[in-house]
Amino acid sequence: MRTPVSTYRFQIRSSFTLFDAAEQVLYLKDLGVDWVYLSPILTAEKGSDHGYDVTDPSAVDPDRGGPEGLQALSKAAREHGMGVLVDIVPNHVGVATPVQNPWWWSLLKEGRESPYAEAFDVDWDLGGGKVRLPMLGSDDDLDKLEVKDGELRYYDHRFPLAEGTYSEGDSPQEVHSRQHYQLMDWRRADAELNYRRFFAVTTLAGIRVEEPSVFEKAHAEVGRWFTEGLVDGLRVDHPDGLADPAGYLRWLKDLSGGAYVLVEKILEPGEVLPQDFACEGTTGYDALADVDRVFVDPAGQQALDALDASLRGTSEPADYAEMIRGTKRMIADGILRSEVLRLARLVPESHGLSVDQAADAIAEIIASFPVYRSYLPVGADVLKEACESAAAHRPDLEVAVGTLLPLLLDPANPIAIRFQQTSGMVMAKGVEDTAFYRYTRLGTLTEVGAEPTEFAVSPEEFHQRMERRQQELPLSMTTLSTHDTKRSEDARARISVIAELPEEWAETLEELRKLAPIPDGPYENLLWQAIVGAWPASRERLQGYAEKAAREAGNSTKWTDPNEDFESKVQAAVDAVFDDAKVAKVLTDFVAQIDAFSAANSVSAKLVQLTMPGVPDVYQGSEFWERSLTDPDNRRPVDFGARQEELAKLDAGALPDAGTEASKLLVTSRALRLRRDRPELFQGYSPVNAAGAAAEHLLAFSRGTDADSGALTLATRLPAGLQAGGGWRDTAVDLSTAMRDELTGASYGPGQVSVAEVLGTYPVALLAPVDGEKA
Repeated sequence: MRTPVSTYRFQIRSSFTLFDAAEQVLYLKDLGVDWVYLSPILTAEKGSDHGYDVTDPSAVDPDRGGPEGLQALSKAAREHGMGVLVDIVPNHVGVATPVQNPWWWSLLKEGRESPYAEAFDVDWDLGGGKVRLPMLGSDDDLDKLEVKDGELRYYDHRFPLAEGTYSEGDSPQEVHSRQHYQLMDWRRADAELNYRRFFAVTTLAGIRVEEPSVFEKAHAEVGRWFTEGLVDGLRVDHPDGLADPAGYLRWLKDLSGGAYVLVEKILEPGEVLPQDFACEGTTGYDALADVDRVFVDPAGQQALDALDASLRGTSEPADYAEMIRGTKRMIADGILRSEVLRLARLVPESHGLSVDQAADAIAEIIASFPVYRSYLPVGADVLKEACESAAAHRPDLEVAVGTLLPLLLDPANPIAIRFQQTSGMVMAKGVEDTAFYRYTRLGTLTEVGAEPTEFAVSPEEFHQRMERRQQELPLSMTTLSTHDTKRSEDARARISVIAELPEEWAETLEELRKLAPIPDGPYENLLWQAIVGAWPASRERLQGYAEKAAREAGNSTKWTDPNEDFESKVQAAVDAVFDDAKVAKVLTDFVAQIDAFSAANSVSAKLVQLTMPGVPDVYQGSEFWERSLTDPDNRRPVDFGARQEELAKLDAGALPDAGTEASKLLVTSRALRLRRDRPELFQGYSPVNAAGAAAEHLLAFSRGTDADSGALTLATRLPAGLQAGGGWRDTAVDLSTAMRDELTGASYGPGQVSVAEVLGTYPVALLAPVDGEKA
């Protein structure tokens, strides 16, 4: 199996095709990247920038460059000795425009007789043999249907007609009643939908890749990539939605000839990948959380908790465990009630539970679930604990929960299989997409894959986690930014400084709230932290984030029922950043106060992530500052020309100032090159301890198998406290061999070396042994 040393993620779309990516391969090679990493490239919904709404899995998307584009990209990668990793989407397909998806079109036209009927997860009994399509503005809109060109039309929406269901003189409503689908009010989807979907997205229909024939049809093109040597590895999107993730991964390994495979899997604290997962690791959210936490000051927790309590008008800060139980239950009873009711209908009548009783108990069990899903028989204990918790929280459901438990524990029972597919949906919507916008004491903590109640991690704990990573998941991906992160790496690095200066932040926030008030204190904290993290940013970007964050939180406004008065105040607050000199000054003064510290956090986190155990990924453009907010903000175009020009200057001998974007490019390129060109320096992991007054501000580790043989990472942590304490002073590290800094070219050791000297130019250093000079 070929494995990557590092990867670089490209977002492939019509405005940046596979041909465009091929033109950037040489730049990636110069940067030090080993493999090119592509977002989904199969044919997707027209105009889709992300590609996760695949409409035809049988071909590379022509709008993304088509098969010729993949050939060009692969050829360019091969010419430079690089591999190719591609993101695939096995859980669902895009059905927003039925005519674009031949599988879905066939299903709607032919119903159960469609050759693709087994591909979709439809509860035909609930729909009376029809697929329910929540496409109408209201059920009264059936009057607006028309038959045109052999199709049923609803404004611009097109639907097929089954053979023999239309004669001249028939009304559109009569024709509609004869179809294998039923158009209905979009609001009915929450409780009445009868096909499985991705989370609560009705335009993404789940497919049953657990069926061999469906797997074969959905992966024929993917298999061709390996047969023809175009691709070297796969990233699997959302395996938790599959009926049998372990079985799927085994099939995928066989299909790909044993290729390198990663899964997009969020691991909760203490959770590990199931042993029977045929993959090399995750896409790195767990690593992101570890890196973030070691740069957060634990001393700031008490003050930020107190601020959170005051913003909520309570004596205590938000109780996160209670919050997520509530948000998950809200999701289970709301936008995902269709999925819960489908589970309830699978409970045999002989068990004595009505559908409503079963649904109530199932929703409570899911709300109590501490991880995304179980993988029975793995996770049986977690399921039992969740049932105990549900019964304790709702004693009135104790009998119902006890009745359900044996069913949910049986890996072969349809309700157990579907429960495993559903619990992760509720977790994602209730936690990441709701609670993460409500739990606002420090934005760094509410990132995808993170545990927000873990405020900070000590260097000692960080080292222990890295040693485990080296032993157990050495080929798992590490990352700092992705297309899914709520705030990109440098926005979080800046927000993390708030933990070092909580009193200053409280004063700043108070001023901003007076000048541009929004009647929701916790949301104000979230929004102003995000603006600080992203600054400078355009009005359009900040307005887009502010609206999305407010509606996702769902406290003061909602997607389905926007509060116009509240949202107007939010818009006014964001506008004030650009239109009110007083607001602008408060914001920019605070950003200026922390900017040097945030830059230190940024390059420190970057160097740690690029040199720690695992396969480091660089999200497109993040070799410069990456201060994006949640999607679609983090999928903006990248100016590769500017990066190429700056890299050429560095390679010509330029040494950029600390705190500049070019210094981040320097750190990124030198770390990637060292990992690629001298892999023998990255074979182990051991902490490196400093001595002296500021030792706690140094995060250092060696990647060698012994003291003399590895690359040595030195990174500054808690830079505001370091400055306040008088700098590094007598802090020193012992070098057992002569070493050279890959960033500055300076040499040090052997012997005791002053940290102030090594980190005199930048907040970080990457030391490599000088050949032939041992202690």
